[in-house]
Amino acid sequence: MDSLFRLDGKVALITGASHGIGFEIAKGFAAAGAKIVFNDYNEENMNKGLASYKEVGIDAKGYVCDVTDEKAVNEMVADIEKTVGVIDILVNNAGIIKRIPMIEMSAEEFRQVIDVDLNAPFIVSKAVIPSMIKKGHGKIINICSMMSELGRETVSAYASAKGGLKMLTRNICSEYGEYNIQCNAIGPGYIATSQTAPLREKQPDGSRHPFDSFICAKTPAGRWLDPEELAGPAVFLASDASNAVNGHILYVDGGILAYIGKQPK
Repeated sequence: MDSLFRLDGKVALITGASHGIGFEIAKGFAAAGAKIVFNDYNEENMNKGLASYKEVGIDAKGYVCDVTDEKAVNEMVADIEKTVGVIDILVNNAGIIKRIPMIEMSAEEFRQVIDVDLNAPFIVSKAVIPSMIKKGHGKIINICSMMSELGRETVSAYASAKGGLKMLTRNICSEYGEYNIQCNAIGPGYIATSQTAPLREKQPDGSRHPFDSFICAKTPAGRWLDPEELAGPAVFLASDASNAVNGHILYVDGGILAYIGKQPK
């Protein structure tokens, strides 16, 4: 049974994995035996990522690459195949969010979010699928969101992109499942990262931040989730244990999507 979850010798590309969720997923993959490759859009972040991987004992290879640039992505994938090996596992993790009310958001800002959160997964998946077909297997994991299912104030572009990514996941499954390629997605809940730290800080009067109280009340687990809790689901979707799972969105949200929330006191 243990061998079903091993990734020994597999080449895993995780986009935007110099920190945060992508970094934790990469750590899980490495612990299961995978070779780690990641990118970031600038050299400073990529080098910080390499230092973080080295600190935890992972020999990762980093690239500076804008995943919205099809030519740059194709060149990166070709170099990975030449120097590391054919990509067995792709995690489309790179993403951005702009919290702007819809009527205040410019079309340019909307397009930027769609470009990074939806067009880029299309571009990178398109780049790796041909070699996966030749090799006879492949795993693609898209990082969706609860906003793939729910709307919320100020995130019209993000929700649109993540809803589209859910359907891209299902369509890759539909088109390439016959080639033993499984495309699934993970929809994280609210994760305790450095980016969300300000939302969890105590207020000057010692009370909880209103958003912190809101999230904990909406989550059956009653807490924010740790980034490390995404590693296990990701390893499952990257391993032979999930060979019959395709086109599925696995929500790792502490139960938010199943719960109407606590009644106000």
